[in-house]
This record gives sequence, C-alpha cells and structure tokens, in this order.
Amino acid sequence: QVQLVESGGGLVQAGGSLRLSCAASGSGFRINAMGWYRQAPGKQRELVAVISPGGNADYADSVKGRFTISRDNAKNTVYLEMNSLKPEDTAVYYCNLKVVLSTSFLNYWGQGTQVAVST
Repeated sequence: QVQLVESGGGLVQAGGSLRLSCAASGSGFRINAMGWYRQAPGKQRELVAVISPGGNADYADSVKGRFTISRDNAKNTVYLEMNSLKPEDTAVYYCNLKVVLSTSFLNYWGQGTQVAVST
C-alpha cells in the first residue's frame, strides 16, 4: 500500500505565498504522474497542476505564472509553490499520484489541506 501525507496549507493574505508538500511512503511502487487538485466550496474538484516523471509540468490557466509544481523522485514527494495568491485560490488542495504497484495502475489521493486567502 501507499500512504500520502500532505502539509503546508494555511491562511495567508492576498499576494502572499504558500508551499504545499505531499510525500508518499510504502514499498514496491513506482510513481508516474504527480499532481495537485483543488476543490472550493460548492464547486467541483479541478486540476491545478501536474508533473510527469521526467519533470514536464502543465498548469491550469488560472494559476499559470503564479504556481510552480516540482517533484523530488528520490523522496517520492511533490511540491506546489504558490505565489501571488488570490482569494479565488481558496480551496482544499489535494495531491494525486498515479502509481504502479506490482502489475496494477492505481490512483492515490492525499487527505487534503486547506488554503485560505484573505483580502
């Protein structure tokens, strides 16, 4: 099995920054894509950013130029650096890992971390 632990959320003023982390632990698995999603109250969960094993990243238009996704393959960890935060970035952020475990392709979610941006 694979366990994910997220950290780094919190309350910040508009224009501020936060860094989220998501670390995977377990054994016998290989991680493919890693990503971050968010879900605001009353809205559907949406993709924020995704990064391939080789480091190619893609972003939602709403966060391009402000957020940066990165990964440390040695630590099985994905990060989301969020700058110039806006009130509309307020949401619960979830990491997502596409994992190969034995011969199975699995999808794992973190527990979610709250990000709140005040005006």
